[in-house]
Amino acid sequence: MQALDWQRKIYLNGFAGNTLAIPPDFTQLEQAASRRLSSEAAAYIIGGAGHEQTIQANRKGFERWQLVPRMLHNVENPDLSIDLFGEKLPTPIVLAPIGVLEMAHPDADLAVAKAATCMQIPAIFSNQASVSMEDCSSVMGNTLRWFQLYWSRSRELVASFVNRAEACGCRAIVLTLDTTMLGWRTRDLALGHLPFLHGKGLAQYTSDPVFQRLLDDFLQQPPAARPFITFSTLQHLLGAVRRYPTGSFLTKLRSGRAMGAVSLFSSIYTNPAITWDDLSFLRQHTRLPILLKGILHPDDARKAIDYGMDGIIVSNHGGRQVDGAISTIEALPGIVAAVKDQLPVLLDSGIRGGADVVKALALGARAVCLGRPYVYGLALGGQTGVETVIQHLLADLELTLSLSGHKSVAELTPDSLRPA
Repeated sequence: MQALDWQRKIYLNGFAGNTLAIPPDFTQLEQAASRRLSSEAAAYIIGGAGHEQTIQANRKGFERWQLVPRMLHNVENPDLSIDLFGEKLPTPIVLAPIGVLEMAHPDADLAVAKAATCMQIPAIFSNQASVSMEDCSSVMGNTLRWFQLYWSRSRELVASFVNRAEACGCRAIVLTLDTTMLGWRTRDLALGHLPFLHGKGLAQYTSDPVFQRLLDDFLQQPPAARPFITFSTLQHLLGAVRRYPTGSFLTKLRSGRAMGAVSLFSSIYTNPAITWDDLSFLRQHTRLPILLKGILHPDDARKAIDYGMDGIIVSNHGGRQVDGAISTIEALPGIVAAVKDQLPVLLDSGIRGGADVVKALALGARAVCLGRPYVYGLALGGQTGVETVIQHLLADLELTLSLSGHKSVAELTPDSLRPA
C-alpha cells in the first residue's frame, strides 16, 4: 500500500474510533512490546551488551546526520526499488535474522516468513530459529530469502546448514562474524537466563541430519557434570523435553535426546578460533553469494574483497556483542569508500524509521536490515503485527524520500545530507 493510502487509512480508522494496535512510533512500540513480553523475553530481545552504550550509539549516530530537503521536484509516485545480486527488489528493506522468536510469539519464524511474503520483503533466516528453514521456505513461494550462518565447531554441520539452505531456496549465505562467543549481556545475566539452555531457538539443529548423528555419538559419551537439582531445574528440564520436535514425551525423556541436544549445541555452537582462511571452506561448499555480517572496519571490508566475498553487512549485532562499539552509520562511509563499488554494502543495527533508511542509502548502503521493530510487531500481533511494522516503515520511507525532494532511492547521495 502506498504511503498516502496507508496514512489515510490510519486517519479514517481513527475517525471511526479505531486507533492503532501497533504504534508507528518506535519508543511506544518498544514499550508496548515490553509490557507484552515475559521479563526473560524482554531482556533477551531488548537488551544489549554491558551498559548498552552501543545501542545508544546506533541511535545517536543517525542523529549526527541531517537531511537537506530540496523543493519543486516532481516526486509523485516515488520509486523505492533497488537492484541486489542481479535481482530487482521493490524496496531496500530486508528483515534481519533474529533468533529465538518463540519468546515473542508462538508462531515465531513462521509468522515472520508469512509476513515477509505478503509484504514482498526479503528475509534472512536465523541460525538460531525456532522454526526450521525448510518449514519457513514452504510458505514463502518465490519470496527472496537468505540464510544466516554461525560458524560451528563442526565443519560438517556448517556444510550441512549451507547445503540445506541451498536446497530450500535461500539465495545467499550471511556469515555472522561478530558472535564467535556471546557478549556480556547484563539483562540476561541478571536473570540467569539463556534461552538455548531451555531448548529454545534450536530448530535448525534438531532438524539437521548431521546434528542428529553427532547427537547419537554424543549420547554414547559419559555424561557431563549435571546442575544441582531443584524444582526450577526440573521445570526447565521438562520444558526442554516438550520442545524437542520428535517422539512422545516419555520417549524423549527416557532417551535423553532433548537435553543431549541442548548440551551438544552448547559445546559446538560457536567457534572463536575461525580466521579469514576458513572462508575458503565456505566458498568450496556453496555457489551462493556470501555476505559477511559484522564488518565495522575498512580494512576488514578490503579483506572481504581479497577473500572473494560477495557482500558486506555493516553491523554491530544491534549493540548485543561489544559495549562501546562504533555505531553502524558512523562506520558506513569508510566501508563504502574502501570497497569502491566492488560489492554491495548493507547496513544493519539501529534502523527505526524512514529517515534512518534514507540516511543510510544516501551514505552508500544498497539496502538496510530491520531488526527489533519487527520483533516487537510479532510480539504484539503475530504475522499481522510484523506486516504493520513493515507497512509503517515503508510509508515513512516513501514520505521522507519524497518530502526531501527525491523521486527514487537511486537519487540519494551524500549531498542529500549534512553533518549535524
